[in-house]
Amino acid sequence: MPRTAILTADTHRRMPWKNGGGETVEIAVSPHGAALDDFDWRVSMATVASDGPFSIFPGTDRTLSILAGNGMSLEIDVHAPVVLTQQSEPFAFAADIAVMARLQAGPITDLNVMTRRDGFVHKVERLHIGLNWRGTLPAALSLVLCHDGKAAFELAGERGSLKTGDVLMIEGHCGAALTLAGAAHCYLIVITAI
Repeated sequence: MPRTAILTADTHRRMPWKNGGGETVEIAVSPHGAALDDFDWRVSMATVASDGPFSIFPGTDRTLSILAGNGMSLEIDVHAPVVLTQQSEPFAFAADIAVMARLQAGPITDLNVMTRRDGFVHKVERLHIGLNWRGTLPAALSLVLCHDGKAAFELAGERGSLKTGDVLMIEGHCGAALTLAGAAHCYLIVITAI
């Protein structure tokens, strides 16, 4: 039977970036209470107010999504810059290589999902809930971030609702069907142990 919990926006933990360049809002981390150097996986949001390098996380993969603002370009290692905006699909890249961020026009807020490469993989999908969305959850752990708007959910007979900034965390649900209804922009994060 799936276990669900709603992580409300006012319970997210605020903490400094690893490189000291700003503040991040930690939504969820495993193991619970893990520090930046010893998490298995981590989901957070951050406001980026100036150009600068990303923190390095050895042995880690990350996916970045732009939640607010005019976007930024990422110079990853020696590759051509990648421009990310609110309309871009979530962008996956290694968190243990040099990355320089340059803002396009003013501050941005991003969603950052990270997993340790030797134990976990993850996928992030952007969902636009017009009336309803239904999908099968493929892994044992999923999180649904309600970025803006309101969404009602139903999973294995359990019902509830999410408002802006809330996260529905679902554990032990492999193969369960999730329904979301309302008007909202959401992100579905699926984390799988390997």
